[in-house]
Amino acid sequence: MKLTSTSWKNGDRIPSRYAAGKPGPGGPTMSDNVNPQFAWSEVPAGTQSFALICHDGDVPSRGDDVNKTDREVPGDLPRTDFFHWVLTDLPASLREIKEGEFSSGGLTPKGKPGPATLHGARHGLNDYTGWFAGDPAMAGQYFGYDGCFPPFNDSLLHQYVFTLYALSVPKVAVDGIFTGAQLREAIAPHVLARASHVGIYTLNNKFLA
Repeated sequence: MKLTSTSWKNGDRIPSRYAAGKPGPGGPTMSDNVNPQFAWSEVPAGTQSFALICHDGDVPSRGDDVNKTDREVPGDLPRTDFFHWVLTDLPASLREIKEGEFSSGGLTPKGKPGPATLHGARHGLNDYTGWFAGDPAMAGQYFGYDGCFPPFNDSLLHQYVFTLYALSVPKVAVDGIFTGAQLREAIAPHVLARASHVGIYTLNNKFLA
């Protein structure tokens, strides 16, 4: 299976329009948060649905140094996954997600609605749900796509991996509200093929000069 995008070349930097945050003169500001375009081909026989997961595997496992102007998040700090898009039950006939089809116009305070979404598919929660949990103005359930907003003082470039899975079932056995980790576990026995498209992103000025 092949996964391509007109939004950026595989392995290149992600344009800020697809991010939730972008560099600004006084520090990071909110960005357009537009979902990227994806198209796929060479789908295996027996495919009954698709799932799409975007994760950043370079997120600091501790927040002590995150977004502090007087220090940098060390590169050797253990990292963990942060899910930016959790989408399942896309129909087997579908071959493209259009740019801005699922998200545009910035980060939605308290999150976009879900789980039900376009094409009869379902969205899981992304990890902004946990990130904003302690902020009364932003706390809520964040369904769908919400893009990059890595720490502005991280010593690592973050890599964002969009993975499309061809599945042997029409509907994945996750009910109600589910997370990226739960979807990964549920689809594991049903994956016929997978393909990924990768981008990098940073808000650290030392990489942006």
